Amino acid sequence: MGKLDGNVAVVTGGARGQGRAHALSLATAGADIVLCDIGASIASVPYPLGSRADLAETAELVGETGRRCVTITADVRDQQQMNTVAERAIAELGHIDILLANAGIASNALIAEMPEQTWRDMIDVNLTGVYHSFRAVVPHMLERGRGRIVATSSIVARMGARKAGHYAAAKWGVIGLVKSLAEEVGGQGITVNAVLPSGVQTDMIMNPATYRELMPDVENPTREAAMAMFEAGGGLIQPAEVSELILLLVSDAGGRYNGEAITISNGLSTHTI
Repeated sequence: MGKLDGNVAVVTGGARGQGRAHALSLATAGADIVLCDIGASIASVPYPLGSRADLAETAELVGETGRRCVTITADVRDQQQMNTVAERAIAELGHIDILLANAGIASNALIAEMPEQTWRDMIDVNLTGVYHSFRAVVPHMLERGRGRIVATSSIVARMGARKAGHYAAAKWGVIGLVKSLAEEVGGQGITVNAVLPSGVQTDMIMNPATYRELMPDVENPTREAAMAMFEAGGGLIQPAEVSELILLLVSDAGGRYNGEAITISNGLSTHTI
């Protein structure tokens, strides 16, 4: 018997990275999975986003656990598309017990120089996308009187970061959104929490654009050089480590967690409020 037997989980940004790790963790614990991902790139994002092939690969990995998996190409920036994700999840798997609002992007620009579209894309994906996911799923959870919701924020929300003001603002907004929804639905069998990782070893960080930001004076910075820099600072968190925290929050044992913003940061949280 798994901790999540009989549960259905919707995971946004599920094609790869943290989304893939969370989907596999929950499937291994017994949940059936609905994977949602845009499956395309966004012009202001300086690295390729998860592809349809990545989404299919994650679905195959979930299938190897013995659990059912539904894949849907959808953009969290569009409310109707997220409504369709919820509708398909219910139609094909019967109900939704868990929502992981995980989809997110990263980019870099000084606030004084930031293109308007870069700001809009960041807020639309990393904050409004979380709202759209909540809005699509929460009415169903309220009808059933049960549910577990976890949104991916970031320790950067509490720290700020040079050339990432738009990212910090969006992730701080996620915390406010989580706490507000937790207040609204906490007495109706639903918990809502946020996880705030520091750097996680995924394609969001491990890409040439990030290497150039880390080493602006190096002509062709390499992955190996970037990893050495990260290791000198304590190392990156592995996606599966975040998944372990999420598994706690969505299981029966997580019932006392509601409205929490929980960091997993290898000590960086000592420098935040």
